[in-house]
Amino acid sequence: MTIRLGDIAPDFTAETTEGTINFHEWLGDGWGMLFSHPADYTPVCTTELGRTAQLKDRFAEKNVKVLAVSVDGLASHKDWIKDINETQNTTVNFPIIADEDRNVATLYDMIHPNADNTLTVRSVFIIGPDKKVKLTLTYPASTGRNFDELLRVIDSLQLTANYSVATPADWKDGEDVVVSPSIATEDIPEKFPKGHKVIKPYLRTTPQPNK
Repeated sequence: MTIRLGDIAPDFTAETTEGTINFHEWLGDGWGMLFSHPADYTPVCTTELGRTAQLKDRFAEKNVKVLAVSVDGLASHKDWIKDINETQNTTVNFPIIADEDRNVATLYDMIHPNADNTLTVRSVFIIGPDKKVKLTLTYPASTGRNFDELLRVIDSLQLTANYSVATPADWKDGEDVVVSPSIATEDIPEKFPKGHKVIKPYLRTTPQPNK
């Protein structure tokens, strides 16, 4: 199953290290990040889950719940967490799905046979309060994810969901943004009273409206 931007994120019920969850119910009215790992007791995954735990408060500030998944079992996950906590100097404080039956991996197309026919790739799905998929990213097993980028793109997604703006290349929270082409230049002052700059008729910028 191929999941595209704007699709409703498939719902599921799964066993996790923090009990049974129903995905949509667990998300509630907030944002979510579902991300997969090839296997337990692997080096890159150990660093990624450790980094996620370290960033839990920053995700929470953005009203984002994080949920990991791999195709190993619950007992394996719980033992592996001890290694993550020890080696990454943190405490894993979010659920990890035990997906031995590959139900979630199949729903979200996380197994790419030409890469590996049993293990999941490093998939990322950012899901909005409307349960629609806002972002998808796929990394190979050999490449750890950039969590600063994941936080940055969440900032962009949340900003652009609420204002008629887009974020330019390399944008970071607090920097100027691009006014949507759907807004006429003469209407910008009313919508964005902080001021604006016309670089080209199709390229207008304004200070970030929610700062």
